[in-house]
Amino acid sequence: MGSGTDVALETADAAILRDRVTDVPAMIRLARATMGNIRQNVTLALGLKAVFLVTSVLGITGLWIAILADTGATVLVTLNALRLLAFDPAKEA
Repeated sequence: MGSGTDVALETADAAILRDRVTDVPAMIRLARATMGNIRQNVTLALGLKAVFLVTSVLGITGLWIAILADTGATVLVTLNALRLLAFDPAKEA
């Protein structure tokens, strides 16, 4: 059996690793930035898929171009998500 702290950390949605309550607003800013990034990524991915679905059905682009565009969308979404690594919630106001 683990201690109460171990159980609390496993079941928590978020954990402040330092003993400062002032980290809560920074955590909220990071969560909001993350949700914004998720919205951007979903919009980008679905938008590219919709464009290439329509152009493929109309015969403007081929299936291979659509497949490459989907792979490119995956790369763009990943790069956009990696921007959060540089996010500093303490500096954002």
